[in-house]
Amino acid sequence: MTERPSMETTTVLRVIICDNDIRKIVLPVKPQTVDSLLEQLEEKLGLQYKFALQFEDPDFNNSLVNLTNIADLPDKPTLKIVSLVTSPTPSTADTEVLSVASDHPRHCLRTAWPETFEIPTFPVDVEYRLRQGNLQYMRDQTYLQLSGELKHEILEKLSETIYSYKAYPDKEDFEAVATALIQKHPCLTQPGSSKGWNGWYDSLRWKMGNYRSKLRRAGCLEVSINGGKRRGLQPQRNIKRPKRFEINFLPNFPDGEDEASMESKRKEMVEEMKKRRLNVALIARNMNSTFALRRKELIEKEPAVKNTVERWPALFTQSQIMAEFNRISGKNLQAEFFQELDRFTPRFIDIFRAKGGDIGSKLKKILQQIENDKSNINAGRTAVLHGLPLLLGEDPSDFYKTCFDCDDNEDMSDVEIGILTVIPEDSATVPYSLHLGATTTAIILEGTVVVDDLENLPQATCLLFGLIYALNLEYPAALKCTFDFIQRVILSLGHKSLKPKIQSLKNRLMQ
Repeated sequence: MTERPSMETTTVLRVIICDNDIRKIVLPVKPQTVDSLLEQLEEKLGLQYKFALQFEDPDFNNSLVNLTNIADLPDKPTLKIVSLVTSPTPSTADTEVLSVASDHPRHCLRTAWPETFEIPTFPVDVEYRLRQGNLQYMRDQTYLQLSGELKHEILEKLSETIYSYKAYPDKEDFEAVATALIQKHPCLTQPGSSKGWNGWYDSLRWKMGNYRSKLRRAGCLEVSINGGKRRGLQPQRNIKRPKRFEINFLPNFPDGEDEASMESKRKEMVEEMKKRRLNVALIARNMNSTFALRRKELIEKEPAVKNTVERWPALFTQSQIMAEFNRISGKNLQAEFFQELDRFTPRFIDIFRAKGGDIGSKLKKILQQIENDKSNINAGRTAVLHGLPLLLGEDPSDFYKTCFDCDDNEDMSDVEIGILTVIPEDSATVPYSLHLGATTTAIILEGTVVVDDLENLPQATCLLFGLIYALNLEYPAALKCTFDFIQRVILSLGHKSLKPKIQSLKNRLMQ
């Protein structure tokens, strides 16, 4: 295991990025100035826009005040990020991502499933009865006798809240809600059940099915497109349920919008993308409002990637890949991808060094290339992304492609999905080469370069993952476990049960 930094030099912070994104950050070096703190937070959080800091000042009952002197910070402070950007520019990709929630209609956007499910506030009469029931339980351990009406009210509100995160929650999600319910309202514990909430678990599953049926009858596309999966009926066009736990599988059109109005905005974006100087604010606004039309096309028609590039060119810009992933999953892709990748990198390198056999020799060849470049954070990221498939028993040779910068007509028509690294003409092409001095990097989908001029392989991998979600694509056949690992372990998307080889690797990383 890697040696942990001394607690005397580290700083633990609670950082409020936005209302639904609050993180614990550990800085390896204690900042001596406000500027130093800003730099470390910018790197840790992956923020690419100017910001200031406020902190909860204990002298004023923890009210927020501007941070101007590092000496004012208490131990383990709570900080709030205050963006200094007032309008989107080409360099504010993350600002656009974080502003999606306020710019996009509420019914077309949800947030990611929370780490800890919070039981909502019920109607006033229900809250009163639960409060009385909890007091009685605290006095003499008497459980509340539920009427049918009261149980209906509780389940209805819980179903509405669950749907605000997921249309199709899984077993672990229902268990989390049932557990949270009896923790907040112990009077609802069910005596005789093994965990105290087994009956609530069953009721929630039934109620969610009933809730979706009501939405389906009301014309909600997100659930109606999956209709027929149950009761032996024929599903529409054989379209599957959300495959990789997309939060918005197929949202309805926003109020006041129809297909014609959104098509007009789409055409406006196509023309805008032909200009030399883009109106980024217009593109971001129109991409938000046409999200439902785009999803409808991609889910129902499954167009070729080349056709999607022609119809939605803005979708293949870096800022909009990040924004689209946020619309679908409720997550900040770039910030979470690199934060977790960097957290695991030291442990990955230890595992690479300890691995034996043929895989171990390949991993050691990868590590040799970063021995003299340990200060380069992207070198470590690149090594991990090259070595991860090998640890999971997969062959990345058909996924990581290289060509020389002098090869103008390199044929990539046989590449279904991959990352192309362009290297100088005098570079060596040896197996498992990381090509840290690459000229540029590009993303290939269905034989076409869809995004190019990327800085490095880690950035390309992050964007490719976002495009897979945005375009509703399958994971690369040769690297299914690798991308599953990124989804479930790096980005915490999907249910918690993992394939044995992924669970085994996750356990080793946590040691």
